[in-house]
This record gives sequence, C-alpha cells and structure tokens, in this order.
Amino acid sequence: MKINKAFPIEKLMDSVNYYLDTTNRRVTYEYILIKDVNDHKEEALELAELIGDKRHLSYVNLIPYNPVDEHGQYQRSTPEAISQFFDTLKKKGINCGVRLEQGTDIDAACGQLRSKQEKKKKEKAV
Repeated sequence: MKINKAFPIEKLMDSVNYYLDTTNRRVTYEYILIKDVNDHKEEALELAELIGDKRHLSYVNLIPYNPVDEHGQYQRSTPEAISQFFDTLKKKGINCGVRLEQGTDIDAACGQLRSKQEKKKKEKAV
C-alpha cells in the first residue's frame, strides 16, 4: 500500500508492540480481504507471524472487500477463501472474526456510497 512508504509496517508494529507492552490493552487489526491479492493461506500465516507473541492482546477483523466502480480490478474474496483465511488464523491462535456485510447488494456497503457520490460529482462537473 502507498501508505507503507511513509509508515513502514515494521515501524507500525514497533508502535503497536510499545502500546501493548505499555497498556496491556487489546488491539484490533482491520484486514480487508481482496480476491487473489491478499486472501491466501500464505498471507494469513504472514499476518499471524506479524502479530507474533501478542496473540492474547490481538483481534483481527476480517473484512470482505466491497466492489466499487473506481477500483474495478479488485473483487471480493470467495466464501471459501475467507473461510480458509479465518481457519488459518484460528489454528495459529489468533482471535478473529469476519465482518457481517450488509448493503453490498444495493451498493450501500462501506466504500460503495462514497464511490457513488464521487461519480455523481464528476457527472455534474461535466
């Protein structure tokens, strides 16, 4: 991701670990699953490794990607891929859940409403 140039994942995880060591409070990670980009077992294992020995203070919220017009190259992960990712994290002792999505069928899910508004703005400007 572009933001990793300014904030490398190693630096971010150093900050997370400092927070965990200082507060002993749980951290929630938001992980968007994108079909054939980051939804494989290998990425789940990498995520578990990244969390490391802080499992007891970590929760991963798995979020199925919501398709939007401006990013048509990305698709939602299959239910099988989501399930495999979830199961892999669970087997590694990571507390996690899959966000219940609502509104995708009417383009009202997270990201979709903003995308529709941006499209309307562009159409009005033309």
